[in-house]
Amino acid sequence: MQQKENKKKTLMLCFTLALPYRVPMTMTAFTVLLPTLRPWVLPLPLFSGKVAAGFPSPADDYVEKNLDLNELLVQKPAATFFVRAQGESMLGAGIHPNDILVVDRSLEAVPGKIVICALNGELTVKRLALEKGQWQLNAENPAYATIVIDDEFDLVIWGVVTNVIHPL
Repeated sequence: MQQKENKKKTLMLCFTLALPYRVPMTMTAFTVLLPTLRPWVLPLPLFSGKVAAGFPSPADDYVEKNLDLNELLVQKPAATFFVRAQGESMLGAGIHPNDILVVDRSLEAVPGKIVICALNGELTVKRLALEKGQWQLNAENPAYATIVIDDEFDLVIWGVVTNVIHPL
């Protein structure tokens, strides 16, 4: 009986994937994109001037430094993977269909974080919550219901979403 209670309040965090690198994996609503063993660096210019979102200001042509997107988006390469989102349940969090999510498996999944998890064998992205001692997966779209985690669910958290790459 005690074991069931502990299982109910404990979420599993998966730190490793037994998958080869550079091979995309398709699961229900996601395509998992794994990093290459040796990601190539493509330094891009980062201008020191800011871009005005209101009134225009004179442009500053000075290049401050080169920007490496791997450095910007991936803090722990060995623990990071990418996944392409599908569906509209997380629109309120700025996650749209076909966005690429940057996921870090080394971060602790705590309430309030957006997580990638396998729920009964199907991948989903939701905001993790703990309400009155009960774990929940919350959508960021009122058209989708909250998923209350109980003994009937098999839940494995794959990682915490750290960034969203969103095309315009």
